[in-house]
Amino acid sequence: MQRSRLSLTFVLFLAIFGSLIFLFFYMKHQFTAVRTEVSDDVMVEKITSMGKLELVKYSMKDVIEKKQVHTLLPDERVLFVAVGEVTACIDLTKIRKQDITRTEGHDTIIVNMPKPEICYVKLDHQRSKVYDISGIMLPSTSKAMVEDIYKVAEKRLLDNAREMDVLGKARQNAQIIFKPLLENISGKTVILQFK
Repeated sequence: MQRSRLSLTFVLFLAIFGSLIFLFFYMKHQFTAVRTEVSDDVMVEKITSMGKLELVKYSMKDVIEKKQVHTLLPDERVLFVAVGEVTACIDLTKIRKQDITRTEGHDTIIVNMPKPEICYVKLDHQRSKVYDISGIMLPSTSKAMVEDIYKVAEKRLLDNAREMDVLGKARQNAQIIFKPLLENISGKTVILQFK
């Protein structure tokens, strides 16, 4: 009897001990579990009608180094690899009725096109990277320099595209892409001229 009472007490002790361990881990999980909730309220600020014919896109990569040179302190330096694209287009909404004329024989149509323009400059934030930051002592300075290098990178992409004559390439592509389209629709010879 003593032995069965001892066994029953031991089993009861194990059951209580097991329940306490289970309760401990369950409560620990409940207190350390993290749920992420995201909510948003979308409001349309503006709807814009699009009439831009994209004619050329330059995808570029540029390595940019920005330094702030100090007399006594070490120089602050950020090395950044920018990946992005610049797109040139023609805004077809700027073409008016008076911009389209026919020759005397009515076999040729002359279209005075608006000048090509830069549609957008887009920096690819997924592929662009800060490769090195050196000489910066304060975290706020580091953050400011990184934010500034993104602005510099977008400007450099635009400047590089202009140096590579992206607008001239858009003019050429208008002759290659847009002119045949107009000729097929009208059944006449089309001459594209730029204002």
